[in-house]
Amino acid sequence: MSPGAILKAAAGQHKFRVMLAFSLVYLFWGSTYLAMRVAVRQIPPYAVGGARYMIAGPLMLAVLALSGRKIRLDLHDFARLLTLGVLLLSISNIAVLWAEEYVPSGLTALIVALVPIFVVALEAWVFRVGRMPVRGLCGLALGLIGVLVLLWPKIVSGSHLSRLELMGAGILACGSLVWSFGSILSHRWTLTVDVFVAAAWQMTLAGAVNSVIALVTGQFFRAHWTLQGMGTILYLVVAGSWLGFTAYIWLLEHVLPPKVATYAYVNPIVALFLGWLILNEHIDGYMLAGTAVIIGAVALVNTTKLHRAGATAALAEEAPAASVAGD
Repeated sequence: MSPGAILKAAAGQHKFRVMLAFSLVYLFWGSTYLAMRVAVRQIPPYAVGGARYMIAGPLMLAVLALSGRKIRLDLHDFARLLTLGVLLLSISNIAVLWAEEYVPSGLTALIVALVPIFVVALEAWVFRVGRMPVRGLCGLALGLIGVLVLLWPKIVSGSHLSRLELMGAGILACGSLVWSFGSILSHRWTLTVDVFVAAAWQMTLAGAVNSVIALVTGQFFRAHWTLQGMGTILYLVVAGSWLGFTAYIWLLEHVLPPKVATYAYVNPIVALFLGWLILNEHIDGYMLAGTAVIIGAVALVNTTKLHRAGATAALAEEAPAASVAGD
């Protein structure tokens, strides 16, 4: 085979791998909202989080150790990974599970899609990375308008169910803010282990914290360990924590970050469709309008650059890399 033919074949294989990885991130991460919605109907949130991450984390660590990677942590790494695990997987991810007791999976995904907006707001106003330009402020305002459109029927309804959904939306907003804060720390902190080992330890440590909370609060004992409930936890382990996360990390190493960031636009659409198809979740004009506004807001913010003194930083290069903890 000629050198040109070999290069062409290699390019074709790389293109296929990229397309496959994007498909895994788009589909599996979008579908985790549906899986969490099903799981939390039978198993309390911290029991789900404990079981999921105590399976995903240690098994991933074992595979990494067998592959020859360094998995041993020093005290510095342990403290930072424990902090990140708690922020991302014991607070933020559990907040999604709590909220999905009241909020449909599609609406949940749309509110969580605001994370890139929270990230740039925290970078600008808390971490003082730079000044947010007008484009970013417009995206922030547009995102808030999108949420208002989404929740408007619940706001004006005044029913008990609507109040529960609004409470769930508030939990989601707080959880998303904590996720954004943890993502920024994850991007800023340096570790002596690679990103896969770091993620496996985050899952393991958060799984232990979640399990302790579930035991103390009796959630493990209140859970209905049905085949459906355990099946959804297994799906979250394989599809969300392993396949989706691994594909995401691979993409960050082989594709420009702004392209990888497109998952933030696609995941809510996948979640909306699956929630409608499988759980018969209602989609009305407010949902469609809010979806369009929020996706537009995220796109606007993802192309924003924070103005620094003597330098600029592209959000599209920072936010995706900071969010490697995965769903």
